[in-house]
Amino acid sequence: MTEEFIPYGSQWLDEQDLEAVVETLKSDYLTTGPKINEFEEKFADYVDAEYAVAIANGTAALHAATYAAGIGEGDEVITTPITFAASANSILYHNATPVFADVDPDTYNIDPESIEEKITDKTKAIIPVHYTGQPCEMDEIMEIADKYNLTVIADGAHAVGAEYKGQKVGSVADMTTFSFHPVKHITTGEGGMITTDSKDLYDILIKFRTHGITKESSEYINESHGPWYHEQQKLGYNYRITDIQCALGISQLEKIDKFLTRRREIVEEYNKAFSDFEGIIIPEQLRNTNSAWHLYVIQLDLEKLSADRKEIFKDLRNKNLGVNVHYIPVYYHPYYQELGYEKGICPNAENLYERIITIPLYPKMSDQQVEEVINRAKEVIRKYQK
Repeated sequence: MTEEFIPYGSQWLDEQDLEAVVETLKSDYLTTGPKINEFEEKFADYVDAEYAVAIANGTAALHAATYAAGIGEGDEVITTPITFAASANSILYHNATPVFADVDPDTYNIDPESIEEKITDKTKAIIPVHYTGQPCEMDEIMEIADKYNLTVIADGAHAVGAEYKGQKVGSVADMTTFSFHPVKHITTGEGGMITTDSKDLYDILIKFRTHGITKESSEYINESHGPWYHEQQKLGYNYRITDIQCALGISQLEKIDKFLTRRREIVEEYNKAFSDFEGIIIPEQLRNTNSAWHLYVIQLDLEKLSADRKEIFKDLRNKNLGVNVHYIPVYYHPYYQELGYEKGICPNAENLYERIITIPLYPKMSDQQVEEVINRAKEVIRKYQK
């Protein structure tokens, strides 16, 4: 009998979600309507931020945030290599230079000491990534930013609902970006959000997602021609999100606490199963934080195993586990190699990459599926224990 395939992540939609979408499909607005503002207000309230801007996707959120921060040609922005390429790509979109700081070997998040070592007179901003849902060491990062007058754009794509010293991710950095891709904590299909406490940044973000156009008469530079008048004041993009997506987002947000609770229950089972299992190192959590647990990333203790990560990964896939690797260091990609980045610049990140595997974690997982992941993973690893 073939073992059930268990993916590394999956959305969880219910009848409430479907009804919310259908109701909007039957309404007068499919896009640029009331559901967008409603979603923004509820999301801002959830993360304790003053403002939220809903946008087309998580990458668009990063692009908008780097634009609002004034990143431009000749600037440098420090980020982590252990992230999806979008975190660094958003810097390149402005003809600026990504500078990669190394990661903490225990938490896998960007190391504040490495950040400070990489600062030059060209540094304009820092993009820490709350990898797997665990908050970065934000106090230290914000202190560095204040010291050198830098903007902090936190990539919170993994971290909806995560907490840092009692504060929700989304209320600590100058701007925080989120993703609502189906494998994330809540989904709108595609979609993203930027949160901030700055009215000035909020105003820039709102215009940027709609071609740089404003319809607010109080903001006009030229004299209005009439009630139809609007002005393009900057070069923006069409990064709008739809009311259909936001209706789904509102419905999903109502269930976020249930989703987070289930993720944490599964993590507790994984920690118990793997904490003393030879060959596996479980993820360490930073004190005074509460991870949102987007991903559960095991690290292989290769010195105690007779196979490398590639062989073990293949065996896990053969056991019908939808394991993955998050992430290939950004500067390993051919595009970045062509820009002149070389291996060796972040040794902790490179060592980590050789050892990590993401195992299934999503709130719709049954207890039986969790048990299956544990049993199959142990069966594979046990073969290679020295």
